[in-house]
Amino acid sequence: MADHPLAGEHHPSPASSAATALGPLLLLPSELLHEILIRLAVPELLRVRSVARPLSSLISSPDFRRLYHLSSASSGPGPAAAWLLLFKKLPPRDAAIRGFHGPSGRWFRIPVSSILAPAVPPGEDLYFLAASGSSFLFAANGRRELVVVDLTARAARRLPPSPLGPRGTSSWRRFGLKLVADPPGSSRFRFLFAELVNNTPFLFEYRSETDTWRQSEAALAVGATTPASPDGTFLCAAHAGPDCVMVYSGPGAAGDDGPLFFRPRFPNAAGHGGDRLHVYGDGCAAVVRSAALDDPATTSRVGRVKVVAGVELYGLGGAVGGDWELVAAVPGELVEGFRKPYAVMTGLLAEREGVVRLVLISNCRGAWDFVWLSYDRARAEWRWVPVPDWGGSKGLNMAGIAVSSTFSRLWPAPSSPSTSSSSSHQ
Repeated sequence: MADHPLAGEHHPSPASSAATALGPLLLLPSELLHEILIRLAVPELLRVRSVARPLSSLISSPDFRRLYHLSSASSGPGPAAAWLLLFKKLPPRDAAIRGFHGPSGRWFRIPVSSILAPAVPPGEDLYFLAASGSSFLFAANGRRELVVVDLTARAARRLPPSPLGPRGTSSWRRFGLKLVADPPGSSRFRFLFAELVNNTPFLFEYRSETDTWRQSEAALAVGATTPASPDGTFLCAAHAGPDCVMVYSGPGAAGDDGPLFFRPRFPNAAGHGGDRLHVYGDGCAAVVRSAALDDPATTSRVGRVKVVAGVELYGLGGAVGGDWELVAAVPGELVEGFRKPYAVMTGLLAEREGVVRLVLISNCRGAWDFVWLSYDRARAEWRWVPVPDWGGSKGLNMAGIAVSSTFSRLWPAPSSPSTSSSSSHQ
């Protein structure tokens, strides 16, 4: 399946031709136009805005932005409400993010090369770390620094070095970092990561508003006596299979909003033994059990491979300092739907507004496969959305992957005197 372009790329049809073709559409009442446009994905909206000037003012209006923001916020739980974003290792002049949009079931190509050019020299080796709202964060291996791309402003800038100094791409661990739009819907953001320094957990936080870093040593949590706030953040400072060091930052931590750390354990050695992959994120843990595939026909063709035998989701029970508690297991019939042979596998895990999203990325003989699952806590419901191949995954040299449930909210929701925004993540 081919991916679809985003505004900013060259298109053979000029804006005047697009406006002419849209002539009958422009005669519709604005209310009906709203209903049509609100069903488009963000890349499609941006393309329409760029090639059809008569619709640009409507799409950019406060009324439409408010309507689109509310629609994306209430588009339902599960994968359809979020974006799967991945970066293919290419020279900066060809750099692009591939984004899979659940509702349309399509891949989009999001070009970032022209935006990166002023901040990234030719030949730089980039790695995609995280995304939130319109902000995309990259690590530059050559210069050993961080670069953030703002899609709304179409601008890129380098961040000052963290308190740990310049770092190469191999120093950043997915389970231990988080990018947060703050406030939600704005171009301002916070970037947090947790790290062991001389065997002591530390939390490092960058704020774009002040362009400064802050570091805090985490204190040991004593028992599961501190409730986790909805505005808090869990990061994995270190892990080796089922053993991990979690760092929590948020209201109630250490009594003065300082970070806490603890070492949660799995119940009855559930996370130990056998062929198991552990994925951590946002105070959750997924344990993926695999079994060797004994089919001689397959193993003779692709070598020793495995298949997923089960997936379990664990949480911390809303408390800081406790152990892992089983939340739910993926039903067997759902697992059967994505049981494909693989040689290697990794994953990412994120939770936002009561929906946990798990992405499993596997490779077999150079072909990549993506499994996208979500669990709605309120409904106690698992969902799986098959992710089609866009035609470029064979031999893909992937350089970073992320899930964002705020990418569809590129425009800030206009403020209202009767409402206020609450803090959100990812």
